[in-house]
Amino acid sequence: MARKNQKAPWEEEDDIIWVSKTEMKNDMIALQKIGEELVELKQAVLEKFPLSEELFDAIKDAQRFKNEAKRRQLQYIGKLMRNIDPEPIQAALDKLRNKHSQATAVLHKLETLRDKIIEEGDPAIEEVLELYPTADRQRLRQLARQAKKEQQSSKPPKASREIFQTLKDLETEEF
Repeated sequence: MARKNQKAPWEEEDDIIWVSKTEMKNDMIALQKIGEELVELKQAVLEKFPLSEELFDAIKDAQRFKNEAKRRQLQYIGKLMRNIDPEPIQAALDKLRNKHSQATAVLHKLETLRDKIIEEGDPAIEEVLELYPTADRQRLRQLARQAKKEQQSSKPPKASREIFQTLKDLETEEF
């Protein structure tokens, strides 16, 4: 005889999403890792993040703590994050990481441009002038000649560094 509160196996069940204990624990660990990343950030950067007052205070406290107290505070931050939507915070962290990689890519581009100026000379300088119309053609030519001489005589690359700095300054002028 079947109990009244149980459904027969042939009856349709409601759409219930079952979450395993392991999955819940993994989600909590992921939130705690986001919290750890937030604790590593400087206060000026943290203020730009979409954080609640309570979470912001908990992160500031965790930055002051050491060892065991810090570990417990990180767990508390993870607990606070379970009650909020972590998506905006994760998006802001991703954006912050992406800024760093974009800056690195720009520096690599400038390094290859500098090497091209030293190797090719005038054609590469023309390319730089197309990219940065405010560039000083005469100064770039002079630095390229000096850099080539420094390479041939195995001297420190002072002119090469100066070309890079000039290109970097031109890049920052663009923005």
